[in-house]
Formats: sequence, C-alpha cells, structure tokens
Amino acid sequence: MIEEKSIGFLINGISLSPDVDENEACSIAATEMKRAGISPARLRFDIYKRSVDARRKDRVRLVYSISVRSKNGEKIEPPIRSRYGITPLYDREIQAESGSEKSPYSPLIVGMGPAGLFCALLLAERGYSPTIIDRGDSIAQRSRAHGRFVQEGILDTESNIQFGAGGAGTYSDGKLLTRVNDPRVAYVLSRFCEFGAPEEIMISAKPHIGTDRLMEVVDRMLSRIEELGGRVLYRCRLDGISEMADGSIVAKTTKGEIHSSALVLAPGHSARDTYAMLMQNGYAIEAKPFSVGVRIEHLQSKIDEALYGSWAGHPRIGRGEYHLSDTTSGRGVYTFCMCPGGQVVAAASEEGGVVVNGMSVYARDGKNANSAVCVSVRPEDYGATPELAIAFQRNLEKAAFLAGGSDYYAPIQTVGDFLQGKQGSEPTTVLPTYRDGRVRCVSMDRILPSFVTEELRRGLHSFDRKLLGFAHSEAVLSGVETRTSAPVRILRDDQMRALGHTNVYPCGEGAGYAGGITSAALDGIRVAERLIERFQPNEKDFC
Repeated sequence: MIEEKSIGFLINGISLSPDVDENEACSIAATEMKRAGISPARLRFDIYKRSVDARRKDRVRLVYSISVRSKNGEKIEPPIRSRYGITPLYDREIQAESGSEKSPYSPLIVGMGPAGLFCALLLAERGYSPTIIDRGDSIAQRSRAHGRFVQEGILDTESNIQFGAGGAGTYSDGKLLTRVNDPRVAYVLSRFCEFGAPEEIMISAKPHIGTDRLMEVVDRMLSRIEELGGRVLYRCRLDGISEMADGSIVAKTTKGEIHSSALVLAPGHSARDTYAMLMQNGYAIEAKPFSVGVRIEHLQSKIDEALYGSWAGHPRIGRGEYHLSDTTSGRGVYTFCMCPGGQVVAAASEEGGVVVNGMSVYARDGKNANSAVCVSVRPEDYGATPELAIAFQRNLEKAAFLAGGSDYYAPIQTVGDFLQGKQGSEPTTVLPTYRDGRVRCVSMDRILPSFVTEELRRGLHSFDRKLLGFAHSEAVLSGVETRTSAPVRILRDDQMRALGHTNVYPCGEGAGYAGGITSAALDGIRVAERLIERFQPNEKDFC
C-alpha cells in the first residue's frame, strides 16, 4: 500500500513563452502567494511539471506546475482564492508490513522487464532475496546478439529485442508516460532516477529515458538486486511449473529446477511458448483485443514544423511528438509508441517472421520520426481463442517475412503508393531506418487483412487533417507491427494469484495487465506488496 503525507501544494497552469527563463514560473508562483497574503520568504518553490501547449502554432507556450513547500517543514495552507489551479502535494512511500507465512525458499520472478525488475527490486530491498530469471542475455550480450541480427540477419530466438535484461521496453524510447492514476507512478519515476535516469523525467509531462540510458539503468537495477542478496540468472527459460504438497513451487528451467515460495510470472508479451505451456497445464487464459499495423516514418523536421510552426527547433521545446486516433468507423485506428528522432528496429523473436518496432536514444537526434499506426483487432476477428490470437499475429509476421524476401528484410511501401493501391516507388526523401535500409518495396495489401488496410487508409487521411503532412506521399510504411500488447490474459483473482493456483502470480504486460513501461512496473510493485504482506522475509536461497 502507499502511505501519503501532505507536504504542500501545487500551483498549476503558469504559462510562459519558451524564450522566457523557466525560473520565472517560480517567481510568478511566489508573487501569487504574496498576493494571497502568504509570505513567500519561508517557502520553497520548485518546478514540478512542464508541458508544451502547441494548440496555436503562432503562440506555443510552456505550461508549468510549481510545488510550494515550507522551508522548515511546517504545514502550509494553500491560498483560498487563486488565478491558477491549486492541488495538494503528497510525499508517497510504499508501506507493506511483512506477513507471517514461512517458507524455506525465496520468491522466483520470471522475466526481467519492468514488471519483473520492480517486483524483484522491492522484494530484495525488504530482505526476501528473490531469484529473477530471463531466457535472454544481459544488456551487453543482448546488444551484441541484436547487432548480429541487424548486420548479418542471424536471429537469436532466445536473446533479441523481445527477450533479455530490461524486456522489450529497453529497445524503445524508454517512454514513461502512463494514463494510470496511481500514486506509485511518482515512486517509479524516482527509482529510475536513483539508478541513473535523467532527473527531468520527474517534471516532464511526457517523460522518456532513451534506449541508451535505459540500458545503463537496467544494469544498475539488476546489480542492486544482487548486492542485496538476490540472484540474477540469464539464459534461463521457464519450461514448466510444478506445485508441491507444501505449497512451494518448482520451476523447471533450462538451468535446472528452482524451488521457490511463490512464482511471479512476468514473461513479456512475446513469450508464446510460455503461454502454450501454461495452457497445457490447465491455467485459465483468455484471448483479448490487441492491435496490428505498420510503422510510419517521416522526416522529424517536418513533424516539428507541423506541430510547432516557427517555434520548431527551439531548445526548450524539444523534438515534436504526436498521438493521433480515430474511432469514427467503430473499430479504431491510432498511433502508438511514437519515437522522435528514432529508428525502426528489427523486433523478431521467432525464425521465419518479420516484426518492426520503434526506438529512440535519449538525445532523439536521428533524422526520422517513427510511430506505429495500428488498427484494433477484436477476438471475433481471429476466432476468440488464445491459440488463434497467437496464430493471427504469427501468420502476419510470416507473411511479412515472405514478402520481404525471406531474409529478414522488412517489407515497405510509400504512403503515396499505399493510398493509391500500387507498389514499386522507391523511397527518396524519407529513407527507411530498419536494419540500415535492408528493406524491399511491396504492397501491404499482400500482408495485412483487408479490414486492417482499409482502416489504415482511412486513418492516414484522418491524421493528415489533424497533423498536416502525416499522409505525405514520400512517408514510408514498414511492416509488420504485431507486438503492441499481449494477445492473451492469464486470469488472476483479487489477490493477484493465477486462478486455481495459490502461489503463482501473473504480472505485467505479458500477463495482460499492463501496457507500457510504467504500468508494467506498477503491476510488479503491487505483486511484490502482496508477497511481502503474505510471507516473512527469508534471506536463504535454495534450489
């Protein structure tokens, strides 16, 4: 649980030109307090959040929230009347009392994505000495495996963009924006900063770490787990689960059997063989909606101009970001995981399939912008079973592999060709970034179902009306984007345990309970809280 302690309040909605020093926002907040009859001399003013308001391109503004706290820790009351919005400010700490249940074994966490990482970290800090495993490699080894795939087309199905330390989110943009309203969000951001994430994620309305810095953060988090008595095992794939008479769990892995008090399942959204193993063992799993589509690339400079007009390139505004959606057809098409100044990456994890995703480094200094353009897929579109959900994704990836030449080149098509129903135009202005340009021109109609391509065409026209140039003929589509979220959900009860299983806890995006780095981390923390409240700490490690 989260304990909240009031430490002040926020003054929201202070709007300034990007040319004005941001410290002026604090000065305005101080003036507002003085106007309300409260002496600012005993108060501390800090920037709490900063966002860009670009609704008018001729008048782009930066909008600030300023925290107001007492310098000496005294309680302060907010002004009764204010020209700005006033909201309370809390200090939040995770408070979970250790339970009474004893076990000779430590918890086992399967998966090193954000859900598994934050679960293991919290458990390690509370003295539970968890073991955390992943089928993939450490950050360094994983990067080398991905590099071989990019340069030579040699895919390691155990260690790639989907599997390994940090999970799929490591090779993204490190986006931390979430619409989940949970006080633990601030805790997640602050913990990332402790391990080396840029401090600005604490104040940015759209925080991101960047793939390059996130790799370092993940390494430090895993090292910390080990320092606290936890165990980190790479190249250790979960192949089976046995529940013993005493309630403990025996995990069958590629590195032998591991005994545990409880098993946290945080496998990531691409662990299809794990889903199959669970279904074979009678776990309750249901099909769920997901999305598929393509990646679209534009020149980042054109996106900046479309969003910010003459303010494009201003150092305080940064690279332009967008999120677009249209549900007027009843199905829905939307952009997802937009990567400013980034690249399209090779995200396959199975032989004979092509998958694309997006990535940016912290500087976001690449020439192109990219994002997924995805169409909602309903259970009735594929047969409404978990097996058919996975088969639907897999078949699209195989079709993309064949269309691209069966050598992991990505199929691409210019937006102009796609909208006109033709193919063959080679990219000129916007050069594809997938595997340093290892692409082939095809028709997306050969790969994607008609309901997807029809919705994509409608969406491109709709988005072009909202963001001028989005459907520019020289923009490039790359296929296929199939791993937007897990296609299934591992059902769990109100104690976060798998239905019918006392000591197995499905967790995170791969279990169907999150969508993105922050929400997955939150789910991992909540599972850790459950384990802390149930078990006594046990620093012994048996296997």
